[in-house]
Amino acid sequence: MDNKAIVKDFEAKVKADLESFLQHKEALDAHVPECPDVEDKWGEIAREYMPDGAREFQQYPVVSLGWAMLIGMAMAYYWDTDWAKYSAEKNIYGQLRDRRGYDNMDEAVVEDVLGYTGEAAEKITELVAECASRVYSLLSHEHVEPGTEAALGCYIGALHQLYLAGMAMELNALGYHMTPLQQG
Repeated sequence: MDNKAIVKDFEAKVKADLESFLQHKEALDAHVPECPDVEDKWGEIAREYMPDGAREFQQYPVVSLGWAMLIGMAMAYYWDTDWAKYSAEKNIYGQLRDRRGYDNMDEAVVEDVLGYTGEAAEKITELVAECASRVYSLLSHEHVEPGTEAALGCYIGALHQLYLAGMAMELNALGYHMTPLQQG
């Protein structure tokens, strides 16, 4: 199997796992919300995030993965509140990171951006950590040789799916429930 096929299959596996897990936790509806505006920002976000995320992955893989989910949540929140402003921002990842530093980006996003406090903040942080741990387990069992193009592709694919899951989870929390319209 070539690298593109390996990465595509891995991303599909991560997406299915995250959606199923988050639906079980009632953080997503059966029909997952989508937001092309936020999805389209992924390439820019990924380029900004990769130097930090890749550096941290060796010692803190769950953090490296989980922060992508938090970024997706923040982007969905920005889309809901003032997309005209936030979509024009350059280096939005850097702005999120620099609020409290890379190591405290979970608190910066959960508390400062999303406004969660106390038990609600703890629940969100735990859910993100559970998702990142699940994805790290999938990544660890993918049987791709570390340091290869396929391994990098799977890591980027994992980040992408976590970003999209974070976006969908926050859209759901904001009340964007994708339900069929009644005919009649």
